[in-house]
Amino acid sequence: MKIKAQISMVMNLDKCIGCHTCSITCKNTWTNREGAEYMYFNNVETKPGIGYPRNWEDQNRWKGGWVLKNGKLELATGSKASRLLKLFYHPQQPELKDYFEPWTYDYETLIHSKRKNNQPVARPRSLITKERMEVEWGPNWEDDLAGGDTARADINLKNIGQEVALDFHDIFMKYLPRLCNHCLNPACVAACPSGAMYKRDEDGVVLVNQDVCRGWRHCVPACPYKKVYYNWKTNKAEKCVFCYPRLENGLPMICADTCVGRMRYAGVLLYDMDRVQAAAATPNKEDIYENVLDILLDPHDPAVIAAAREEGISENWIKAAQESPVYKMVKEWKIALPLHAEYRTVPMVWYVPPMSPILHQRAAGVNFPESEEMRIPVAYLSQLLAAGNEAVIRRVLQTLIDLRRFMQKQTRGESTDEFKERYDTDQLMAMYRLLGVAKYRERFRIPAGAPLSREEKKEAQGCAGFNTCGGCHA
Repeated sequence: MKIKAQISMVMNLDKCIGCHTCSITCKNTWTNREGAEYMYFNNVETKPGIGYPRNWEDQNRWKGGWVLKNGKLELATGSKASRLLKLFYHPQQPELKDYFEPWTYDYETLIHSKRKNNQPVARPRSLITKERMEVEWGPNWEDDLAGGDTARADINLKNIGQEVALDFHDIFMKYLPRLCNHCLNPACVAACPSGAMYKRDEDGVVLVNQDVCRGWRHCVPACPYKKVYYNWKTNKAEKCVFCYPRLENGLPMICADTCVGRMRYAGVLLYDMDRVQAAAATPNKEDIYENVLDILLDPHDPAVIAAAREEGISENWIKAAQESPVYKMVKEWKIALPLHAEYRTVPMVWYVPPMSPILHQRAAGVNFPESEEMRIPVAYLSQLLAAGNEAVIRRVLQTLIDLRRFMQKQTRGESTDEFKERYDTDQLMAMYRLLGVAKYRERFRIPAGAPLSREEKKEAQGCAGFNTCGGCHA
């Protein structure tokens, strides 16, 4: 057993209001420079829809993630030999039109236009070619348009054999915030020919070494979530860095910190690195989620604590793992699920499935529906968050429904004995607090500094007692 620490995130989709504040703050912090105009490390998509870039979930086209071949994991883009042949031309490489061509407006026309009978108009101009262009697509083109034409092209709807109906009462909609999942089995790292992509040993954040990157761009199609980008100005790969400078100071990611809906949670998970490959290589894709849970370790287990100490994980990281809101929702309560686990990258950004309006009128006196009576089809949610396993979605939704029923009875002063047979009522109260009214320090449990012991920090930094290692000496 080789224990590693992983910074992870959970998003409660029931609380996302689609305000895009996370996208704006991330954009202003990390990609506000030439060559990165089209990059959105964090974006919020309206589902059903084809997303950003277009049809990013269609792995028959993009060949992202991993596949099982003769019982062994192999990149979907092909073997090393086949990838070598595609070194200078990669047919699965997304083009700028799949994202969008960034533009500005010809404001000079407004400022310097001579007197005319008609009001002058600022036409859009490409930020790349500087030529006039027509805006036909953007990172937020489908916002609040779940009944639009592009929604019918959602690959998840095709997989379940459904189409969005034209009638309003049959249309369903949800928001899906997306960022790099900082996977335990990242395809982008495996596909990088120059070795520039790497996963940090101390906290699991996946980064790009800009000095080593040669711009081969094999990481872009290899990522099934299409969260690696190519900077056309610097000829380097760029991606979400999980705001690691903030993490090192005990602060959450900027997207989580500024979230208006308070639907993001961040914390530490401990996992067994030796079992990651076996979990990713699960033959039946519907079983991948359960096998991933098995590699996540209980931070309260004395054996796990002892093994973590042997691996150099410091006490503050172990304590953070024990208090992690992510561990509670992912492993303890099992209400948070990974996005497209069938890609076999073992993503470490998790989602609590959304509740949705009731599809049909309820009988008098009945306040909560069953999962099948929700407007968002269970089959659709299972394609996104459970690799097609509808039983997992039904279980999570039923837990969330029972939580609401329990709190309703608790608030009214009615008996809650019916829940004691299936749930620990103290756990339901803890779940309600974390999902509903948790304060800042409850939603984010980020330990400052790398998860190394004091002695290891001293040895690594050549510490002479001048606080060079980030706070060993008070």
